[in-house]
Amino acid sequence: MSGIELLQNPAYDPNNLLDSLIDTLRLRNDAALARVLEVAPPVISKIRHRKLPIGASILIRMHEVTELSIKDLRILMGDRRPKFRISTEQFKPKKEELAN
Repeated sequence: MSGIELLQNPAYDPNNLLDSLIDTLRLRNDAALARVLEVAPPVISKIRHRKLPIGASILIRMHEVTELSIKDLRILMGDRRPKFRISTEQFKPKKEELAN
């Protein structure tokens, strides 16, 4: 699932994840969360308004500061896939590249 597909998925709820992090870390607001995660406040705003998907690097940072597992963080944001894997097709050269 790409970032765009994730943003359009009705089960995806970044607000639930962000609100849970604020509660878990006993923070006051999104600006405090941004400081703890070491990201610019507009990043949190864009995630909250579904303009930016939660990427791997911020997910890892969330794990580091909360000690919640990546699986638990993904569940909080509505990602119910059992595994997140990259397709082996992505590593194969395209047919056009083979012809050259």
